[in-house]
Amino acid sequence: GQPGPEPGMDVAEVWRPCALGAQDNPIAARILSDDDHDTLNEQRAATTTSSPTMNPIALDSPAQTAAYLRTLPAIRERCGRVHALAQKGELEYFEYHPEKEQDAAAFCVNIIKRDFGTNFTSIPPHGRWQHLDAGRPRVRPLIAQWRASANPPDDKEVTRRLVDLFLVSVLLDAGAGAAWKYTEGDAAFGRSEGLGVASFAMFEQGFFSADKAQPHRVDAEALEQITPAKVAAAMQVSEANPLVGLEGRTSLLVNLGKALKANATYFGASARPGNLIDFLEAGAVDKTVHIFALWTALIDGLAPIWPATRSTLGGVSLGDVWPCAALKKHAAPGAPEGDDLVPFHKLTGWLTYSLVVPIKEVLGWKFEGLEHMVGLPEYRNGGLLLDLGVLSLRPGAIEASFYPDANTGIPKLPPSHPAIIEWRAMTVIELDRIADEIRKQLGGLTREQLSLAQVLESATWQGGREIAKAKRPATGGPPIESDSDGTVF
Repeated sequence: GQPGPEPGMDVAEVWRPCALGAQDNPIAARILSDDDHDTLNEQRAATTTSSPTMNPIALDSPAQTAAYLRTLPAIRERCGRVHALAQKGELEYFEYHPEKEQDAAAFCVNIIKRDFGTNFTSIPPHGRWQHLDAGRPRVRPLIAQWRASANPPDDKEVTRRLVDLFLVSVLLDAGAGAAWKYTEGDAAFGRSEGLGVASFAMFEQGFFSADKAQPHRVDAEALEQITPAKVAAAMQVSEANPLVGLEGRTSLLVNLGKALKANATYFGASARPGNLIDFLEAGAVDKTVHIFALWTALIDGLAPIWPATRSTLGGVSLGDVWPCAALKKHAAPGAPEGDDLVPFHKLTGWLTYSLVVPIKEVLGWKFEGLEHMVGLPEYRNGGLLLDLGVLSLRPGAIEASFYPDANTGIPKLPPSHPAIIEWRAMTVIELDRIADEIRKQLGGLTREQLSLAQVLESATWQGGREIAKAKRPATGGPPIESDSDGTVF
């Protein structure tokens, strides 16, 4: 997907028929008229990420604002407002150094050239598949095993099973912490790869299935029986091998079971994530689906899984949406309720990227609207910005009590801390800008020739991990630690 409507454009007429209709009619979320597409293309051609101009969207009620904040365009628009403050030096916690963007892009370009040469078409899009294959191929051999069985599934059922697998694996993928490892034979895997390999093994063993005759599936009945002790045992957790956010991950899985049962529109009578395929097929035209259809199914269908402590507006629980102190401080007089809220929806975004891959791969479907997808605001992409100097913490901005080890100079903050909100918002927009600079340094590639999803996979996420290891070899951790509850990033 390429960066889409830029932060400053007025996207009201683009999202309005989708977002507002989604409350009563979720299928409305995939409808964009030809005129809407033309408007998007004209506006995208007329604007650039380098000069966002704020054009606040008029919203008539908290319920409308809540609906809007759960759409894809809202992420760039609200993060764009935070970025505009950064350009004026008006963030509370960070200083912004745009002159360092070229260096950050050059660092990423070197990684792309090292790993892929100039064969950019070989770069896979960002998604969970690669993590599930850490160390050795796992996904394709599993598909081959299914196809060789006595009663082989058709392509649609293969894809349903992969959606089952990928969805639970992504939900288990919030930061694991530096100490935890998952061991498979002689190999040990940490962080995202470890969580991926562990979740694959759990799926293969039937951990998520109540149907003993078909262990390779995910259903509500099995999910609702999951306990922290069961997850800990399956993920090899012990005092010597602690996993951050164990309770939070378990709650997500249990709540996923409830969500699957409560949303038959998306997940069918059998309450499986894989039944999303049937929902999407019902609205597909010539095997083409709009990304808003998948996004809305996930945002609406999975809404019950997020912690009740998250932001709410107009009686709607918003998920990964947080108040931004800097936006509130610089708000216009009479700004409506919710005007300071910034949506990220990181796990939903990661899930959307991850599910697109097997749906395209196995079913051969196409997705429209991928330009609306954004870079993921998590600690690897965000860490790259801090470690390469695009962002720096204002001296003294974070209280000393948030530095558990004064020797490291690394703060540890809760996900709700206003510094984390600024950091994540800046990450979304900077990923667009650095992706553009990477394309420029690679000879003027287009967004079609090197998509944002490919940049995330080959450059920024990998780059964030590598610079972290170089700067903090003992842990390889990020320059700001988050006190994760297993449900954010």
